[in-house]
Amino acid sequence: MTGKAKPKKHTAKEIAAKVDAATTNRGGGKAGQSDRTGQEKGGHAKLECPLCKTTAPDIKSMQIHHDARHPKVPFDDSKLVNLHATVAVDASKPRPGVRGSHKK
Repeated sequence: MTGKAKPKKHTAKEIAAKVDAATTNRGGGKAGQSDRTGQEKGGHAKLECPLCKTTAPDIKSMQIHHDARHPKVPFDDSKLVNLHATVAVDASKPRPGVRGSHKK
């Protein structure tokens, strides 16, 4: 009867996936706060709503936000704040949220 206490064997692919998940910044928590707010160039938040200062990664997401949160005000994409244009570029730092950016 050798089936009950058999230790589970992990594959190399499963171990590599666990290491990747533990070492790659996915943008959550306090570590990804600057990434979400767009404080650094390369962050996910590119546009900022002029009415409520909520950030979004692209124009389509901002339009969805605007239609849901500000239905009485007409949407004007020329009033949106581009956070990537206002922040200086620092090429020495790796881009946050890019899969495998911290691997050697």
